[in-house]
Amino acid sequence: MVSLRKMPIRLKIMILSFGIVLFTLLIGGIMLIGNLFQGKEEGLGERGLMTGRIVANLPEIKDSIVKARGWKTINPIVERIRTINQVDYIVVLNMNRIRFSHPIEKQLGTVSSGKDEGAAFAEHSYVSKAKGEQGTAIRSFVPIVNDSFEQIGVVLVGNMLPSFWNILLSIRVEIMIIALLTIAFGIIGSYLLARHVKEQTFWMEPYEIARVLKERTTVFQAMHEGVIAVDRDERLVVFNEKAKEILHIEMDVNDALMSTVLKDKVMVQQLRGQTAAYNETLRVHEKLIMLNRIPIEIENERIGCVVVFQDRTEVTKMAEELTGVKAFVDALRVQNHEHMNKLHTIAGLIQLEENERALEYVFQTTQKQASLTRFMMQRIKSYSIAGLLISKIRRGEELGIDVRVDGQTSIKAFPTVFNNHDMVLILGNLIENAIDACAISEIKQKRINITIYQNETDCMIKIIDNGIGIVDTDRIFEKGYTTKGKSGSGIGLYLIQQMISKAEGTISVDSVLHQGTQIIITIPMMLRKEGFRDKRFRSESIAD
Repeated sequence: MVSLRKMPIRLKIMILSFGIVLFTLLIGGIMLIGNLFQGKEEGLGERGLMTGRIVANLPEIKDSIVKARGWKTINPIVERIRTINQVDYIVVLNMNRIRFSHPIEKQLGTVSSGKDEGAAFAEHSYVSKAKGEQGTAIRSFVPIVNDSFEQIGVVLVGNMLPSFWNILLSIRVEIMIIALLTIAFGIIGSYLLARHVKEQTFWMEPYEIARVLKERTTVFQAMHEGVIAVDRDERLVVFNEKAKEILHIEMDVNDALMSTVLKDKVMVQQLRGQTAAYNETLRVHEKLIMLNRIPIEIENERIGCVVVFQDRTEVTKMAEELTGVKAFVDALRVQNHEHMNKLHTIAGLIQLEENERALEYVFQTTQKQASLTRFMMQRIKSYSIAGLLISKIRRGEELGIDVRVDGQTSIKAFPTVFNNHDMVLILGNLIENAIDACAISEIKQKRINITIYQNETDCMIKIIDNGIGIVDTDRIFEKGYTTKGKSGSGIGLYLIQQMISKAEGTISVDSVLHQGTQIIITIPMMLRKEGFRDKRFRSESIAD
């Protein structure tokens, strides 16, 4: 036997609709029969009064009712009238309540003792209801008045009120027709409604939909990524526990408005996005997340949006450490190669017995290396960035490019929305692009100038090279656009532009083909104070 829970929804709807139809028929039938019953009662009363008036106005009745044994004349007349008018009984009483007519002849001349007759002997016409052995009777009373306007008797007309079942049987044909039509249309309508519901629910039963919902909820909660989904009204329909953990939300968010739960503008903007986005890197509060956004559309109509995101803060920290180590390794590799060349030079001078020149060369080399190291340790408080700059300087020396760090360069703190990894990413990409541009340039004296300056309000970065230049400066920040051919990814400058934009900073590019490029970045130290424009950071000509 199929349990109620797993009963097909089509059958449930048909049973429910059939039950509603039957209940409606029952209530409607009771009300209809009640009205019929009341109408029948009123009709019998009015007909009784009319018959009573006819009898009360007959001259024979008025003349005989005052005579002794006058019932011999009155009773035959009344019985004919009773038969013609199809009433159950007519009783004529004189003022002493003696019966002058009655369907049963034995009752003639006897005294009536009805309890509802009193008012009729005071010249009142009325209708009353009385219960007897044969059922309930509707009794109509009409006074008999002579030509002198004196009451001389009473006419009582009685009609038996039909029972409930008698009334029901009298309209059985109509009831059957209505019931059959109602049931037929109810079954057809129920079937069509159930079919429509099944189509809307992809032919799944309610218990199957409930199971899918539970499975979906379990899957969302088990995911290591945060998942948020909103509908067209910006109500949160999915918000798993991982999303709450990443965004530090503890309240119940079921069916809540997105704007009342999410206080971070970045996440709200992502959920309102009209296009898909993949692997977007964002900073939300103190966490770095990677986000994918997928708008939900049905029949080309946007009905909501889903975002899936991961907390990459810890991974980023590890990447920072690896980036710093890699920068130092590159610096050591370049330095080792350079020292080997210098040792060979010193060995050659000694073999040529140029001892004084060899000693002078050693002092110059040692002083230059110590000066660079001392400058980096004093001015740059991040080992990762210091190592990055040293490695780029050494790499430039290998390629014949003069990479210089301005003497005013200083990094003592990072902007509020930036960290060590962000600065390494920006500087590394920009310097590497400058090195690549100089490497393919035909200019003999290739150079790159790096300046980093900050105060309490702004951090400013300027990188100038005299390399090959940029053909199309309007497209360099597009994702996937690159001037390096197959060796380029087209992602570096795109990421930099995204980071600068989210930090409410600015980036300007000035490039002249075959002469060089200048890039200036301004990042507010805190969001958002009025920045400064130091004269040392004025836009310079590429030819300077």
